[in-house]
Amino acid sequence: MTLAAATNENLAQISNVLIYSAMAVYTLAFFAYIAEWLFGSRSKVARTAAALTSKQGAEKAPAVTVNQAGGTAVLERPKVTVRAVAGRRDVPDGPGAHGGDEQGDLYGRIAISLTVLAFLVELGGVLTRALSVERAPWGNMYEFNITFSTVAVGVYLGLLALKKNVRWLGLFLITSVLLDLGLAVTVLYTASDQLVPALHSYWLYIHVSTAIFCGAVFYVGAVGTILYLFKDSYESKLASGGTPGTFATSVLERLPSSASLDKFSYRVNAAVFPLWTFTIIAGAIWAGDAWGRYWGWDPKETWSFITWVAYACYLHARATAGWKGRKAAYLALIAFGCWLFNYYGVNIFVSGKHSYAGV
Repeated sequence: MTLAAATNENLAQISNVLIYSAMAVYTLAFFAYIAEWLFGSRSKVARTAAALTSKQGAEKAPAVTVNQAGGTAVLERPKVTVRAVAGRRDVPDGPGAHGGDEQGDLYGRIAISLTVLAFLVELGGVLTRALSVERAPWGNMYEFNITFSTVAVGVYLGLLALKKNVRWLGLFLITSVLLDLGLAVTVLYTASDQLVPALHSYWLYIHVSTAIFCGAVFYVGAVGTILYLFKDSYESKLASGGTPGTFATSVLERLPSSASLDKFSYRVNAAVFPLWTFTIIAGAIWAGDAWGRYWGWDPKETWSFITWVAYACYLHARATAGWKGRKAAYLALIAFGCWLFNYYGVNIFVSGKHSYAGV
């Protein structure tokens, strides 16, 4: 074995150690997020938020007046978030996973710190994998998975760094990241190897990197959409005089309002859709260089286009009166389902020019 080969093998082993280490830290973050939700469930602030979503709380309270130095000062009502569907209830955002509880907030901050640490360790695993193969680490599904989960966590941390109210996303994100990495290191693991000839192109860095980023952002949007559907049902039940279960109340009352979740998902999907369009165009250009044709209705190409059409329908429906809310949310989940099948289903079960699963 040459020195270079031995060095690459050592780097591959270091990469594996870092990925497993990241999984361990993500697990600690998972338990910290659980503690945040558990301590938040006993918070008085959370119970107050539930009361505000009732019929009485949804009604606009009169402005508060106080006497001040012989005069009268009028205080404005607190601002509330209005649902996207006109004529429906006005509901304030929940207090967050911590529910206003100091211990819950502490565990939430610990969870974020652990998430940052795990992200850096996993990023190190991706980079050492790239060094071990002396190329971009996107040649098979194992490499795609570890990069995808890294980018998804990076998107979440980036939103937090921008002061966006997305800490409620942490538990759901980290849970799926652990499942993704578990799948990667067991079922999808592939030893370091060189690329097939068709992938030897600078378009690998352009096309695949944008595909990974788009998938990560689509995933974040899908989580927001699922939570929107649950929160919307919860608000509807309260508005109709129903009484949700204790568990549903404890969890859903702390999430942002359905209007906020709907707006979040829409903005995330709309922001990344142009990049997904570019991804398909870049893939077509790469196909022209590699195979002498820009489009051949290969299964991967076909499902990429189907995914594009599905998200285009969602964005159009979301911007059209009468198709906001739950109907548009279902379209968003169908579109993300197309993306998932395009990745897992096509790569594993369908043969084509893009069969690079390595499993």
